[in-house]
Parts: sequence; C-alpha cells; structure tokens
Amino acid sequence: MRVLVIVAHPNLENSRVNSRWVKELKMHQHSRWVTIHNLYKEYPDFRIDVEREQALLMGHDRIVFQFPLQWYSTPALLKQWQDDVLTYGWAYGTNGNKLHGKELIIAFSAGGSADAYQANGFNQFTIDEFLRPLQQVAKLTGLKLLPYFRFHGAFQVNEEQLELSAKYYAQYVFHQSN
Repeated sequence: MRVLVIVAHPNLENSRVNSRWVKELKMHQHSRWVTIHNLYKEYPDFRIDVEREQALLMGHDRIVFQFPLQWYSTPALLKQWQDDVLTYGWAYGTNGNKLHGKELIIAFSAGGSADAYQANGFNQFTIDEFLRPLQQVAKLTGLKLLPYFRFHGAFQVNEEQLELSAKYYAQYVFHQSN
C-alpha cells in the first residue's frame, strides 16, 4: 500500500509533535512506500499546483492529513488545498470519482487535553463535531475514512510521551486495517 502523508503545519520546524511524527515516518522500515508531502514547504505562497497534487493522490492508496488543530480546524493551507485540488468532475460530482475507494486518515495534534473536547469540557464540543467538515469531504469524494489518529496535550508533552506517540503513529499509518 502506498501512503501519501500530507503534512500541513505552518511552523513544522518548531513543532515538537508533528515534526517528531514526520521524523518517525521517515525512519520507518516501510518508508519506501510513503510519500511525505509538506504543504507549507511546497507552497509558501499558497499557489497550489493542482495537477501535481491530483497526480500525487492518484499514485497512492491511503491519504493522511496530518496537522495541528488550530482554532478548532485545519491550518489555512490544508483548507486551501482542499478548495483547489478536490475539484468538481475530478473528486466529486459528475464523473468525479478519482478518489473512490482510497483511504483517509486524519492525524492531528491538539494542545488541549481530551477532556477539553467534550460537550461539557472547556471547548464545549467534541472532536467529531470540530472535524465534521473533513468527515463530509471524505464522504463526498468517496474516501473511506479510517479512525482518527489523535494526540492531545501537545503543549505539555514530555519526551517519553512524544516518543511513544511517534511509534504509535508510524504503526497506525502503515498498519491500520480497513
């Protein structure tokens, strides 16, 4: 299975969690089957090469959106990527079936604790509620949405937790069964 990891972190070099996840994927024994695609490195001007991105998607069986949850959503460039790349007639709509049957994993880090993302928690809504737009993207484009990979408490993570999350992340990305 070929895996495309679309990394959308506006400041990846200063991210402890997301940068460690990328490093782990690169070290993993199956790295020849993974493409790590850093959107902010590729498109610092937000001018996305749609044909290139669509070709990348076509060449992979599993797509991973990896990002930090920012203001209860994805970083801006991942949203721009969706707007530009997932076009009518290609990803959805009449003859828009190019992604049908491919898998999608949403892998995110959040600064707050898991308890903060509950109906009675600090943020007043669940993660499922915040990520509903991505769930609908998967449904509309025919992607099979696999369970999320999530990491809560990114602001307080210690080295042991960070290392463990990276190992679990690589295992999940490469071995999550549909």
